[in-house]
Amino acid sequence: MKAPKDLQALIDDGVIDEVMRPLKSGKEASVYVVRSGDDIRCAKVYKDMAQRSFQARVQYQEGRKVRGSRQARAMGKATKFGRKEQEIAWKNAEVDALYQLRSAGVRVPQPHGYYNGVLVMELVTDVEGRSAPWLGDVELTPEQARDFHTFLIRQIVLMLCSGLIHGDLSEYNVLVSADGPVIIDFPQVINAAGNNAARAMLQRDVNNISATLARFVPELADTHYAEEMWALFEQGELRPDTELSGIFVADETPADVDGIMAAIEDAREEAIIRQRGREEADSDI
Repeated sequence: MKAPKDLQALIDDGVIDEVMRPLKSGKEASVYVVRSGDDIRCAKVYKDMAQRSFQARVQYQEGRKVRGSRQARAMGKATKFGRKEQEIAWKNAEVDALYQLRSAGVRVPQPHGYYNGVLVMELVTDVEGRSAPWLGDVELTPEQARDFHTFLIRQIVLMLCSGLIHGDLSEYNVLVSADGPVIIDFPQVINAAGNNAARAMLQRDVNNISATLARFVPELADTHYAEEMWALFEQGELRPDTELSGIFVADETPADVDGIMAAIEDAREEAIIRQRGREEADSDI
């Protein structure tokens, strides 16, 4: 097939040798099957997004590290340069996440480089060597569904232990390869410790996976892995090998509002006393 402009540049530079066929196209990127020497890979070409699309991204970008103070300031403004920096940061987030998560042992596609807005990575295939199907498109036995659920919960734990949450995990962000599930699509990945919506997004990710596999094992819908792992994460006790039960009992102990208000008042009075002391010391000089 005729190579798209963005991929022709990679052919000219010797990064890939041939564009074989389109694989999928979404609102944020188009993916193509490509050949690089004897290897068959895929190339994800990110699309430029309109300004309005950034509004939906705000909750994901909170807490992300930016590579320079100038870029960080620009991203907070609605200038052309600021929008460009937002676009770059959005694309880089997936690339950085893939390398980080592969190092942490998470089952994600192997990245093979990022070139001018194009991510070249492993082509995930099924047992017959064809492009792997989405989790939502396969039929599973109850035993397979339980195994997939156990595996994917462990992947989410590994991600959380690495400080990341997928943020948009569903049956259409998991491919079923010859070796089992592979998690894909990370441009919306979030910082678990720096994002105020982290707990809610973790819960949504886990619940989406549980609901998908509950089609084959209904009792999975009644598990509470997200709440359990988040409680351990907040306490600094979540480890890659932590055994989870899926059972979680919320702490419903009433907050000691009077005690909290008293502590705040004590701190306020102490601050006033310290300030008076400083003012008196200054007047004696």
